[in-house]
Amino acid sequence: MDIKQFIKDWILVGNSYDTEKYLAFYTEDAVLDDPSVGRKFSGKNGIKEYFESYFIGYKTQTRKVDLVVKNTDQAHLEVEFRGDFPEGKIGGTFDFTFKEGKIALLSADLL
Repeated sequence: MDIKQFIKDWILVGNSYDTEKYLAFYTEDAVLDDPSVGRKFSGKNGIKEYFESYFIGYKTQTRKVDLVVKNTDQAHLEVEFRGDFPEGKIGGTFDFTFKEGKIALLSADLL
């Protein structure tokens, strides 16, 4: 698995607001943990709720700032978010854990 390309594609699909393509990046039982919103989102239905609320709902666009591939199963991504939220622009991070070529655990946070 080419993690750099995977994450590049994940950002592009997220920025296009294509929910079905976005969900295809995740395992069926994936967990997205985002302390900045105070919740964990489980499975594709939970991740769909997160994506539609915080990305589509706020017209969020994500730009990669830095990517550190830790090993074959983990990566740390620093991003910049722009959208229709009070700050207009804010930094964030994602810590990925991959399983069988998909995201199994994603920890998200704002900077």
